Amino acid sequence: MSENTKVSRSEQILQALARMLESNHGQRITTAALAKEVGVSEAALYRHFPSKARMFEGLIGFIEETIFSRANIITSSESPAIRQCEQILTLVLAFIERNPGMARILTGDALAGETDRLRHRVNQFFERLETQLKQVMREAEFKEGLRTEATAGVTANLMIAVLEGRIRQFVRSEFQRKPTEHWSDQWQRLAVGLFRPG
Repeated sequence: MSENTKVSRSEQILQALARMLESNHGQRITTAALAKEVGVSEAALYRHFPSKARMFEGLIGFIEETIFSRANIITSSESPAIRQCEQILTLVLAFIERNPGMARILTGDALAGETDRLRHRVNQFFERLETQLKQVMREAEFKEGLRTEATAGVTANLMIAVLEGRIRQFVRSEFQRKPTEHWSDQWQRLAVGLFRPG
């Protein structure tokens, strides 16, 4: 019983932190402000998370679990590789649009002044995503005879650069410029430049 209460309070803390990241543009969030938002003492926060870094790790873990569990479903489908790449990128953009506070974590904006370990974990998130896209294209070369204009590595890196740019625009516009805005049209133009006609 007490374990369930603890989990629910931990989730409450992480949800409050995500809300504050969304509403406090460019501001650092203190544990005092977070405790006030949750309606508990700072000491109570630390009973659930030994540090603010651990709270951020909890949110990064949520991002990773959400994105990669769904990306794995996409890559195990029978869809053509170009469609899989589009679906993976769209998945991230739609997730960020629904969770603006997470955009500030992925751009590093919310992690200013925090431990390097957090920035390294965000870097690993993008590297893992890039590897997944690269793998999709490499497999497609054998399965579909799909060719990219540049190498699979260069192509995957460009896709990630576009993805990061759209997330950055979202944060810079204070969440006004939606990451999925014009995305379908832009992906069509990107795909024409990235993949060779069959």
